[in-house]
Amino acid sequence: MFKKIILPLFAVFLLIGCKNEKIETTGEARTETASEFDKVLADYYEDGLKLNPIAATMAGDMRYNDRFPNFLSDEYRQKLKNYFTEYRNKAAAFEDEELSEVQQMSKDILMWECNVNLESLEFDMDKYMPINQMWSVNLFVGQLASGAGAQPFKTVEDYENWLKRVDAYLTWFNSAETRIREGMAAGYVLPASLIQKVVPQMKAMTGGEVEDHLFFSPARNFPDSFTEAEKTELAEKYRKMVSEKVIPAYEKMHDFMQKEYLPKGRSSSGIAALPKGEEFYKHQIKLYTTTDMTAEEIHRLGLAEVARISAEMEKVKEQVGYEGDLKSFFNYVRNNKDLMPFDTAEEVIVHFNEIHERMKPNISKLFDMTPKTAFEVRRTEEFREASASAEYNPGSLDGTRPGIFYVPVPDATTYNIYSDESLFLHEAIPGHHYQISLTQENENLPEFRKTLWYSGYGEGWALYSESLGKELGLFTDPYQYFGMLGAEMHRAVRLVVDTGLHSKGWTREQAIQYSLENEAEPEASVISEIERYMANPGQALSYKIGQLKIMELRDKAKAELGDEFDIRKYHNQVLETGCIPLELLENKINSWIEEEKASR
Repeated sequence: MFKKIILPLFAVFLLIGCKNEKIETTGEARTETASEFDKVLADYYEDGLKLNPIAATMAGDMRYNDRFPNFLSDEYRQKLKNYFTEYRNKAAAFEDEELSEVQQMSKDILMWECNVNLESLEFDMDKYMPINQMWSVNLFVGQLASGAGAQPFKTVEDYENWLKRVDAYLTWFNSAETRIREGMAAGYVLPASLIQKVVPQMKAMTGGEVEDHLFFSPARNFPDSFTEAEKTELAEKYRKMVSEKVIPAYEKMHDFMQKEYLPKGRSSSGIAALPKGEEFYKHQIKLYTTTDMTAEEIHRLGLAEVARISAEMEKVKEQVGYEGDLKSFFNYVRNNKDLMPFDTAEEVIVHFNEIHERMKPNISKLFDMTPKTAFEVRRTEEFREASASAEYNPGSLDGTRPGIFYVPVPDATTYNIYSDESLFLHEAIPGHHYQISLTQENENLPEFRKTLWYSGYGEGWALYSESLGKELGLFTDPYQYFGMLGAEMHRAVRLVVDTGLHSKGWTREQAIQYSLENEAEPEASVISEIERYMANPGQALSYKIGQLKIMELRDKAKAELGDEFDIRKYHNQVLETGCIPLELLENKINSWIEEEKASR
């Protein structure tokens, strides 16, 4: 899973921007129009960064590092509505024939962005349920507070900026309780099972010594260039920030969550139980898959994929000589101590780096472009790893911050490696790291196209990348190949359980049971995953929908181009556009196929 900033109403339009493109002109009027359109994109980018300074920081733009808007305020939501309405109208005023082909796609994307975000503003889920166990702003801020995230801590000004940003963040944090109370009165409440996971997260931020607190972390790692006087002064400011502001705020939220919110937690699991829940789920499907598929269509597709992958799993079971049924084989794999060889989290990290080394000799067979952006594997921070899944955080646009593959290792002795090769392919190389870094490094793309995120495309590419393992020299161990099938099954199961939860009235327990019966994930992981889907309806659908489309387009290109088909060229075509809606990707690949045929 690519870890994007989860900020209300910005899950799609994060980190957008533009720069001048080369325009094919047919006259002075068209040149002027194209220039005007470029300015609209540039203004959209700059205004977007002002609205979302966290996105600017993630992109490596440090102008707003002291700011943190209150995303929950009515004033902010109105600014968003005005922003998207204004730029939708401006983009619509340009005729397609007046723009270059590249600009036409940029216009289509900009219109899609504005429309989908305006649709999001019609719903109140994010406003009234701003905190959950996995996707909410406070967890992302914890990453920044650790000093190891995108927020820089290199100068005295950097340290002062974070103090100001924390003050502004606490305004959001304190207003979250107000919004949650309003939600309770209006019928918007999280499932009790999710609230139970939030309570200990809040508790973890309230106790212990101030110097050991997560928010004090930057003050434990001052740059050597700081004077002793600067270190002393800043350390005292950070102590006060933690003891007088952060800890009291989290204590208050913890007490509210435990004593008032948890008793009111709902027993239902799906979003349909909430006001406008069915309409919201339709919107979420469109948002994350960038398709018009219905929940019923996706559910049926999931059932078919589960059956297909189960047949492949049976073959692996027979290969390793296991005589029981497939369900018992899942349990055998989950509990096989031979697949739990580590004693420390550090060994797990080394293990992933070794997978990378085994792949390197074969990369050029499938890719003739590789990223310049550095890459690292890190353990997920302790404060959130109990509820976290493996994830990728992209590097900065200027390449100074590496792409990071985070791996949660709550207990190294029970860490099962059977799916690690496919996990690395997905989260790291050639999955998210290639897709995001190559896009960011592509000088032919405007920023507007470089930094968008569409889950159907992005997660679809990452899941597609898992299928490349054998060609990259992996999956020589049948258990690792079973791990790849297990990962694909995991995404197929998501189509069934996500739609089951949110459109068919399934309970949390039904979804857990279906997952346990059809995939090899351990029960604790399954529970965490089901609760993830409960917290963010629709996101889990994007992986399989996107993967199947990329595979379909590859098969079509191979069939029509025959011996002239070059997998490296196909991958270039998919990656060079940046992250776009799947319909636009399909149009692009179809055009490329026709161009290749015509050039023979």
